[in-house]
Amino acid sequence: MVAAEGREFDGILKRMESPRKVTRKGVKFARHGEWKGDRWWMVANGPGAQLVKQALQAMRAETGNVDGIISTGLCGALDPALRVGDIVVAGDGRLASAAPFVRGAMHTAERVIGTAPEKRALRSQTGALAVDMEASTVAAEAVERGIPFLSIRAVSDAAGDTLPLDFNQYRNARGDFSRTRIAFAAVAHPFTILSQLMEFDRNCRRAADALGEFLADCQF
Repeated sequence: MVAAEGREFDGILKRMESPRKVTRKGVKFARHGEWKGDRWWMVANGPGAQLVKQALQAMRAETGNVDGIISTGLCGALDPALRVGDIVVAGDGRLASAAPFVRGAMHTAERVIGTAPEKRALRSQTGALAVDMEASTVAAEAVERGIPFLSIRAVSDAAGDTLPLDFNQYRNARGDFSRTRIAFAAVAHPFTILSQLMEFDRNCRRAADALGEFLADCQF
């Protein structure tokens, strides 16, 4: 499983049996553990294609014989029918679940698509259900390895939502979102941006937990 941020695995990790921390140069977050009789690797290295490629390359020795690869984490809804916590699935891998989910196209963008007008435009251009920043890179890795691919993501913001900040302006030289700069921006506007960020954080936690519940019910 590949995500942008370690927190996107929160809902999964609390259901996994004794996950083990793995340290690899150039990789921010890596865990290994047993789940439902299978061995799983979880890797997160930041948002966007370059950081995902870096992590996949660094972990290739350990993950060279995996049976499939999943791009997971959170996503922004493009379909107005989707709500926070809804599950969106894309890809050619097999998946069965009694829990509700929507299967369709996921669009991968190079930047955060954070405003309602941007989402409407992207929906019109692509027809995709939701948007993320890593899935297409992970899909390309699956093609190269000749293994099945799935994108399984939970909605963190609805199509009509505009995020409290343009997070693209708060990325550091490596490409990560700078939590320090975001915090300063929030503190500078405690009655507007801060409260909206807190609500967005709650939605992200809710989505991560919904993702964990969904994956716990899945059969691959």
